[in-house]
Amino acid sequence: MASTATPSRDDFAALLDEQLGGADGGFEGRVVHGTVTAIENGMAVIDVGLKSEGRISLREFMRGEDDHGLTVGSEVEVYVDRVENADGEAMLSRDRARREAAWDKLESEFGEGKRVEGRIFGRVKGGFTVDLDGAVAFLPGSQVDIRPVRDVTPLMDVPQPFQILKMDRRRGNIVVSRRAVLEETRAEQRSELIDRLAEGQVIEGVVKNITDYGAFVDLGGIDGLLHVTDMSYKRVNHPSEVINIGDTVTVQIIRINADTQRISLGMKQLESDPWEGVAAKYPVGLKTSGTVTNITEYGAFVELEAGIEGLVHVSEMSWTKKNVHPGKIVSTSQEVEVMVLEVDSDKRRISLGLKQAQRNPWDEFADSHPIGTVVEGEVKNATEFGLFVGLPGDVDGMVHMSDIAWGISGEDALALHRKGESVQAVVLDVDVEKERISLGMKQLEKGAPAAGVAASSGSLRRNEVVTVTVLEVRDGGLEVQAGEDGATGFIKRSDLGRDRDEQRPDRFQAGQKIDALVIGFDRSKKPNFSIKARQIAEEKQAVEQYGSSDSGASLGDILGEALKRQ
Repeated sequence: MASTATPSRDDFAALLDEQLGGADGGFEGRVVHGTVTAIENGMAVIDVGLKSEGRISLREFMRGEDDHGLTVGSEVEVYVDRVENADGEAMLSRDRARREAAWDKLESEFGEGKRVEGRIFGRVKGGFTVDLDGAVAFLPGSQVDIRPVRDVTPLMDVPQPFQILKMDRRRGNIVVSRRAVLEETRAEQRSELIDRLAEGQVIEGVVKNITDYGAFVDLGGIDGLLHVTDMSYKRVNHPSEVINIGDTVTVQIIRINADTQRISLGMKQLESDPWEGVAAKYPVGLKTSGTVTNITEYGAFVELEAGIEGLVHVSEMSWTKKNVHPGKIVSTSQEVEVMVLEVDSDKRRISLGLKQAQRNPWDEFADSHPIGTVVEGEVKNATEFGLFVGLPGDVDGMVHMSDIAWGISGEDALALHRKGESVQAVVLDVDVEKERISLGMKQLEKGAPAAGVAASSGSLRRNEVVTVTVLEVRDGGLEVQAGEDGATGFIKRSDLGRDRDEQRPDRFQAGQKIDALVIGFDRSKKPNFSIKARQIAEEKQAVEQYGSSDSGASLGDILGEALKRQ
């Protein structure tokens, strides 16, 4: 009979190491399978193949309030924290096992970019904690929703999807986002909805938000922009004048940008276009009325009817008020009469005139104040060349410095009058096109020739040689009078003679009589004379009458012969 050797203590240790794989059998820090051997005192006794069993609180297995789901013989996965504690029992954890399993699963899903399911269960600084089936993740406050959320209570303890943004197993950190899931879902819904929409389609939506430039309308999962200019054909200063938040509106899809997924909407497109046939309805020259809707630096907009506005440019606002802000002529909501000046149906523009709807005040003045009429007015302004006098009809007339007084220079005559002074004058001329009224004050002096004699009586004609009397000698020429009581005029320095020596005003004296040619009339119908022109005309006449230089006679001979025969 063979003898059986009794195993030594070292042999038992070797067998145990072989069974457990070393000092701790490789069990510590691992998730292993175990079997429930007993349930007692709120604890589950579990055998994982170590020399001693371990205990885990039934709370770690709870699936409901009173349901742990365990019976003797149930197989479970547990985490081995230590092979043996001070009492000789294995230190086991079901929660830790669940967390480890969760980390394995999460790492796999994170690598594949999948969404994970979790529950928000607590608040921490800067965000919230999320249970991902045993693993705890951090949800930053900015990642809860697309828009800021004031109350997160409805989202607490509710299973919902999250996207893992970052995870570090060594440090035990996981960062998740609920917002990323919502944005992705929303983008998918937007794409599906955009595929069902088409430009020109009429659809209903709910006004979600209003801004200064328009309103955002919810079309059932996607927003479209209803710009303020597309709300109505009439002027809309602010969208709130037309719609309110929460209103259900019918809109037309104007444009769809597939790249940016932006949708432009319109309401006025569903109305009849008031600009159709506008040129026939508002022909050029038509006088009509409208309401001032807006005033700018460059003019005022006038609404002729709903959706039809025209611009009265600042230059077309008043006959007499120049360089004045439009707001000083008209006011918003004022009813005004205007004239249609131009219509551009393609550009949807109508040019209007405010002053054209009223009679031209210079026309009116000319009708009521013929030449020779005596008027009275206030000196509005004194310039270096004359006085501006305010006249009836809100127009101004000008008294040239040469028409202020007889016998003194224009500069001295100007010095006799001041701004604000009331003066009398006679109307010399009215030029409606140039909007000018010429007045004379010296013509009212006793013995002065009647206004307009030279122009209206026909006593003086262009190219006529007349004898004039020197009234005043100036540096620039001579102030002269035709005949004894004829019209006064002027001979410029350059017209005093052909030679430079003859063009000196100081060689003439007041009261001297000289012959001069009428070369024209100024804007106040005063004649202009020229000695030089008379000399040239006489020379030409002599050449034509007595011969030419080609016949052998000199110019001196011809002029001498002509003088002998006179």
